[in-house]
Amino acid sequence: MVKVGIISMAHMHGRSYARILKTLPEVEFVGIYDRDLERREKYATEFGVKSFSTVDDLLSEVDAVSICSENSLHAKYTLQAARAGKHVLCEKPLATTLADAQAMVDFCEEQGVILQTAFPIRFSTPVVEAKGIIDSGALGKIVAINGTNHGRMPSGWFLDKELAGGGAVFDHTVHVADIMRWFLDSEVKEVYAEVDTALHNDIDIDDVGMLTMEFEDGTIATLDPSWSRPKSFPTWGDVTLKVIGTKGTLTIDAFGQVGEIHSDVLGRSQYHFWGDDSNRAMIEDFVACIKEQRTPRASGLDGLRATEVALGAYEAARLCKPIKLR
Repeated sequence: MVKVGIISMAHMHGRSYARILKTLPEVEFVGIYDRDLERREKYATEFGVKSFSTVDDLLSEVDAVSICSENSLHAKYTLQAARAGKHVLCEKPLATTLADAQAMVDFCEEQGVILQTAFPIRFSTPVVEAKGIIDSGALGKIVAINGTNHGRMPSGWFLDKELAGGGAVFDHTVHVADIMRWFLDSEVKEVYAEVDTALHNDIDIDDVGMLTMEFEDGTIATLDPSWSRPKSFPTWGDVTLKVIGTKGTLTIDAFGQVGEIHSDVLGRSQYHFWGDDSNRAMIEDFVACIKEQRTPRASGLDGLRATEVALGAYEAARLCKPIKLR
C-alpha cells in the first residue's frame, strides 16, 4: 500500500487527483495540507481524509505527495518533500524559474526520490497511439508540427504574475511543448513568440500568444497556447496537434473521445467524455513507479525542459527576436 497526501488544493487539478486517489486499491489517500485553512478543511471533509496543519505533519505519514499549489510554491514544497525522502508528483509548470526547476530535479535525484511532472497528456490514448505511429516510421521524417492548447480564461491566483509565473503562454505552452519533445525525441533549439493581453482588458497578464520553435533535429513547430475559448465552450480547452512527415500527415485531438450534448436548458453545448481518463493513468503510473522503483514517463527533467521553452518564449517576445536555448 502506497500512502499518498496532497500538498495544497490551490490548483483545480487537485480535486480530480483526490477523487482518483480515493479509488485506487493500492493507495491510501492519507490527507491534505493547504496553507488556506478554509480550503484545507473543505476538501479534507469532502474526501473524508485527514487535515494537516503543517507540511511536515503530512510528510511524516506518507510515502509520496501530489503538489497542487500555486506555481511559485512548487519548488519549496518539492524540496521539503524530497528532504523527507518522499516521492513527488508536481503540477505543471514545474517551477517559475529555471534555477528552481533545476534545483528540484537535482535535489530529488540526490535524495533518491521520484520527481514526476504532471503531464497527463502523455497518457492520452490518441497521443500515445500517435507516438507509436511516429516511432514506427509510418510518417517518414517529421518536418513540422502545429499544436494548440487553447483554454478558457481562468481566475484567482492564475492571474497573479508572482504566484503563477506567467499567463496563458506559461500555463499552456508546457503541455504541448512536452508532447512535441516526446514525439521527436529532440530538444527545442530556438524559440520565438508573440505574447499579448488582447482578449481581457481587466487583467495584468498575458492571455494570448503564438510560438514558433525549431528543434535540434530540424523540425519546425508552432503552438497557440491562448486563453481564447469562450465561457460557452463545452470544456476548459483543447489539445490538438498536426504532425507532418515526408510520408504522411497525422492529426490528433487529445480530447476527441467525447459525445456532444446540445442543451437549450443549459444554454450551451457540453462534452460527455466516454473515453479513458488520462489523469487516472498518470497517477497510476506515479504509484507504479514508486512500487517498481522506475523512472516515470514524464520526469522532472521533462518538466524542466518544457518550462525552459515557456520562459524562452517570454524572453523572445520581450526582445522581439528568436532566443537560442542550446
